[in-house]
Amino acid sequence: MKLYRFLSADDTSEFCHKVTAALNKGWALYGDPTYAFDAANGVMRCGQAVVKDKDGTYTPDMKLGEQ
Repeated sequence: MKLYRFLSADDTSEFCHKVTAALNKGWALYGDPTYAFDAANGVMRCGQAVVKDKDGTYTPDMKLGEQ
C-alpha cells in the first residue's frame, strides 16, 4: 500500500524536525514544500507532503504517523 501524509507547522525549526523525523522513518518527500502566510495567526506556515510504501492493507483508522 502507499501511504500519504501532509506535514505542516509554523515556520520554525519544529517544521524541519517534523520533516526530518518522517524521512528517518522511511517516508519520502512528495512534491514541493509550501509556504504561506496565516493571516488569522499572523505567522508564516510551511507544509510538505510525504509518502511511504508499506506492506499491508490500508484502513482509514490507521495512525499514519505511526507507520
